[in-house]
Amino acid sequence: MSLKKALLAATLLSLPMAANAQGWDPRVQGVYVGAGFGANFLQGASASGVDVNFEWGYAGVLSVGFGFGNGLRLEVEGSYRQNDVSSVKAAAPVGRLARSGGNAASYGVMFNALFDFNLGAVAPYVGAGLGYQIHNYDGVRGTAPNGNRLLLDGDEGNFAYQLIAGVGLPIQAVPGLALTAEYRFMGTLGHDITGTVTTPGGVVTRSTFSADNFNHSILFGVRYNFGRTAGPAPVAAVAPAPARTFLVFFDWDRADLTARARQIIAEAAQARTAQRVTRIEVNGHTDTSGSPRHNQGLSERRAASVAAELVRLGVPRGEIVTRGFGQTQLLVATADNVREPQNRRVEIILR
Repeated sequence: MSLKKALLAATLLSLPMAANAQGWDPRVQGVYVGAGFGANFLQGASASGVDVNFEWGYAGVLSVGFGFGNGLRLEVEGSYRQNDVSSVKAAAPVGRLARSGGNAASYGVMFNALFDFNLGAVAPYVGAGLGYQIHNYDGVRGTAPNGNRLLLDGDEGNFAYQLIAGVGLPIQAVPGLALTAEYRFMGTLGHDITGTVTTPGGVVTRSTFSADNFNHSILFGVRYNFGRTAGPAPVAAVAPAPARTFLVFFDWDRADLTARARQIIAEAAQARTAQRVTRIEVNGHTDTSGSPRHNQGLSERRAASVAAELVRLGVPRGEIVTRGFGQTQLLVATADNVREPQNRRVEIILR
């Protein structure tokens, strides 16, 4: 599988899980930590008539950073990559060396700047980084047909750079946790590795092998964003604004209708006929005088009185929903056991 196909597959796998997070902003906000592990391809190195080629290896990354909530985030990263040697070749007419082996590794620190794109359920991101990497050749060797043995062994550090492209997929059940899939290209300015050629007679010749270090990594990992206490916010249906609200007030500890109350109820019934109304909410309330249990019953009786008057005026009972809230929804905030006239009310809401 090519690198492009593997990265495309990782992105496509995340799409089915993206369908139910409409309105959610998955971009990083605040401090986060991340880890990734996957496959690494190290391009072959060629210098001084010697070619070294490598198997697919592995790569691991640990990072800590800070997201600004607008897509931009900065992080520091530690990484390790290793690849075994697949073959060592020398210039013609020698060709491929027998009994080749060893491995090459890179490890160091990178400072990255990344930008997350908000697509609702997922956050694709791109980034770039600069840092320092040590490249180590461990026992890279081969034997020529004439018996000469080549050994490349040693390490050197140098300036490094990288490009990053990936996608983050939040786990809604665990706020702050996200799965990641990404491709990274990391390269350095080159490394001088000590090379020795030993003849069958034991004569040793030393030279310097200039090793290129270009890595292609496909990583899958996790990221945790501290302080994210809420998962993807559900999209709330936008309720239509009430067409009109009428307030009917009551005497203390009474549920019977005054003349003024009947007048207001009549206005509500008339307004119903003048506009399109699908439901009428009749909500009863009390002040804080009396016990909560008594006030709950009183609020229900007040709502029932208003509903009965609406029905008497020709409003179908099926359009009316009555509820009693007792003293739980005060129009005017008061202490307990306070007789407040504005809290002794019924709200008629035409919807």
